[in-house]
Amino acid sequence: MTTTDAPVPPPAPVVKTDAAPPRPGARRRSEGSVLNVFSHGVLVVWAVMVVLPLLWAVMTSFKDDSSIFGSPWALPDKLHFDNWSRAWSQAHMSDYFLNTVLVVGGSLIGTLVLGSMAAYVLARFDFPGNRFIYYLFVGGMSFPIMLALVPLFYVVNNMGMLNTIHGLILVYIAYSLPFTVFFLTAFFRTLPTSVAEAAFVDGASHTRTFFQIMLPMARPGLISVGIFNFLGQWNQYMLPTVLNTDPDKKVLTQGLVQLAVSQGYKGDWSGLFAGLVMAMLPVLAAYIVFQRQVVAGLTAGALK
Repeated sequence: MTTTDAPVPPPAPVVKTDAAPPRPGARRRSEGSVLNVFSHGVLVVWAVMVVLPLLWAVMTSFKDDSSIFGSPWALPDKLHFDNWSRAWSQAHMSDYFLNTVLVVGGSLIGTLVLGSMAAYVLARFDFPGNRFIYYLFVGGMSFPIMLALVPLFYVVNNMGMLNTIHGLILVYIAYSLPFTVFFLTAFFRTLPTSVAEAAFVDGASHTRTFFQIMLPMARPGLISVGIFNFLGQWNQYMLPTVLNTDPDKKVLTQGLVQLAVSQGYKGDWSGLFAGLVMAMLPVLAAYIVFQRQVVAGLTAGALK
């Protein structure tokens, strides 16, 4: 028997290319750079949309009425500081500003003190009903304020605190407590327990441990929630409109609405913009002063 071998085909030629396949790391870096460019572009557009109206309002507050309508986008030919003095004195912005400082200052202190104490207990101690009380505070954030205006009016009126500064302070505190407790409860849970345990070993009471050790450690959280509450309480309009109808005790938001109505008929638009900028300045100052402390470390108080 004879056998025949099939011819073996020649091997395929090897093609050498100089271009190496893209590495996964390089692909991720390119995608990350595109995402960074897009996110930075969105931030720039958002910053322009926020800063330009603010600068325009400040610039307009130093113009006279004819310049506001004649050249609204031009710089003022002269700084009319009389707009500010007229809004401060004749439009009673000084009285509205003082009332707002009293109401917001008292309510902010009360909210932070009561909210931090409640949040510390809910975060650090286990007792029957702990989660139920916590979810009651969480549910308070979803309760629409519009539904509570009528019963709240009668409750405050029956307590004899209608058209009073202290009555408005108590309502602001109750309005801000749910978010404050929700925010600070999660914050207290992240703080180290070793510092508090060391204080208990040294004989410190729960009250002393809270005020002298845990509260300083929670300063970044207190500043963060304090800024949120300050913004909400400073710009609050619905509650004082319903619960504070005394002209001598109106707050800044009510004063601005009254100023817009009265100055609109008089044509004093420069005074209106001056009052508007007066209302914005404390909010801007609070953000500029505390912007770095909002993002401070969680254990900043323990390192001191």
